[in-house]
Amino acid sequence: MYEIVVEQYFEAAHFLRGYQGKCENVHGHRYGVVVRIKSEKLNDIGLAYDFTSVKQHLKEITGRYDHALLNDLPPFDKINPSAENIAATIYNGLKDQINAAAATLTAVEVWENPQQGAVYSA
Repeated sequence: MYEIVVEQYFEAAHFLRGYQGKCENVHGHRYGVVVRIKSEKLNDIGLAYDFTSVKQHLKEITGRYDHALLNDLPPFDKINPSAENIAATIYNGLKDQINAAAATLTAVEVWENPQQGAVYSA
């Protein structure tokens, strides 16, 4: 089994509705997003999945969030833009494109800083 990993970053602000503490106020993060993809075999040129394709698919999603207030954007106008919900949203946005190839999206990690993050996998 092969696993490839792609990491990207975006800057965004958010606040957590209903949270009792500092995170209920608008604040920002440099979010780190890590995508993990597995494949049982390599293609004809020795790739499990093309890094460039993963980066392009991921950028299509995270590009909407970059330098924005996440709470103003779907689906975060309805659900809290927690690291957990961001990871699940990115996962669901990527899964059909990745899984259509001979590979499987296994997890998306979202890090608010180097010490804390969340992982979503199906």
